[in-house]
Amino acid sequence: MARQKIEFPNPNGDLLVGALELPDDEPAALALFAHCFTCGKDVAAASRIARALTAHGIGVLRFDFTGLGNSDGDFSNSNFSSNVEDVVAAARFLEDKHDAPAMLVGHSLGGAAVLAAAHQLPGVKAVATIGAPATASHVSHLFDGDLEQIRRDGSAKVTLGLRQFTIKSQFVEDLEAYADTAHIAALRRPLLIFHSPLDDIVPIDEAAKIYGAAKHPKSFISLGDADHLLSRRADSEYVAQTLAAWASRYVSLQRPPARGRGATLDAGEVLVTEADEKFLRRLTTRSHELIADEPEANGGTAKGPDPYDLLLMSLGACTSMTLRMYANHKKLPVSNIRVRLRHERIHARDCEDCESTEGYVARIERVVSYDGELSEDEHRRFMQIADKCPVHKTLSGEIRIVTRDA
Repeated sequence: MARQKIEFPNPNGDLLVGALELPDDEPAALALFAHCFTCGKDVAAASRIARALTAHGIGVLRFDFTGLGNSDGDFSNSNFSSNVEDVVAAARFLEDKHDAPAMLVGHSLGGAAVLAAAHQLPGVKAVATIGAPATASHVSHLFDGDLEQIRRDGSAKVTLGLRQFTIKSQFVEDLEAYADTAHIAALRRPLLIFHSPLDDIVPIDEAAKIYGAAKHPKSFISLGDADHLLSRRADSEYVAQTLAAWASRYVSLQRPPARGRGATLDAGEVLVTEADEKFLRRLTTRSHELIADEPEANGGTAKGPDPYDLLLMSLGACTSMTLRMYANHKKLPVSNIRVRLRHERIHARDCEDCESTEGYVARIERVVSYDGELSEDEHRRFMQIADKCPVHKTLSGEIRIVTRDA
């Protein structure tokens, strides 16, 4: 299981921060998780459900809404509408960089947000809510005692849980704009509703309203004596297990075939397969996988380095490794070795040391830098060693590429 830090902008330009958890193998599908009101992506229920879904082959992105957790922006200037926009921005980031989320999962107000956002995301095949209100307006009961001050003064400090938040009148007015369930009736996606009869934050009646408004296929699962935050590990893991089983009816959980990891490849062999019908490619070895693509300007989706970038990375990695081995062997006081490379095509007549005199030649510029003090002789020899790396010798020597039919 791998976890990646993710950053993407919301429509206002604020940088939102998330965590993308992926299975060791290619994910069978991607899901987007929206957390509860004033919580964050790292609340126990979100992290436990994400990990459990990942174990079933479903990659999960969870992120902090505007002004919460590690995300930029001012929470007091956010509202339910901006939460919906954040969900859409997260889904479109996933689609741009990986694949469109096949499933939306929302906890509490995050559940209301995914219900409202789903109609903007045609790639979503299934939606699930956990302890969610039927409408966002339900949340205003959390600060009923402060509503008069909010309306009178324009804002008020409200204690939610153990923290204080500034709630502005625009936030309340925005909640009140989401007071009906018409969008649930128009969802047109399979829906799974989790709710505990003992939920003292969002009562079970809200689940009944969601179920009543939704069209089939729809399902309800009672969470017994679970609390609103699913603070017991067993409750959140139960949600994840049943969610994965339910989703398998609507989302393909079959892993993509012909992956390098575990495939019958010999050491030193690589396999390149198509990931789309444009330029996106999977590059696999016996134990690793990368992706390659072309920039958007060339008709690709820019989800991975282009072939020349990969070529430069190979030369740069080999150069850096060779220099590190030499420095360690000679006990040179060198750290933070950096290799920057650039590829270009130049006219042969402009190349002083090229054998060709006509047409174009490929030129790779390699710049080596490091931290540490070396004598003039040590530095000169260190730079000469860069040319000794095996990939450098391969590229500068005679190469024969033989193509044959499989």
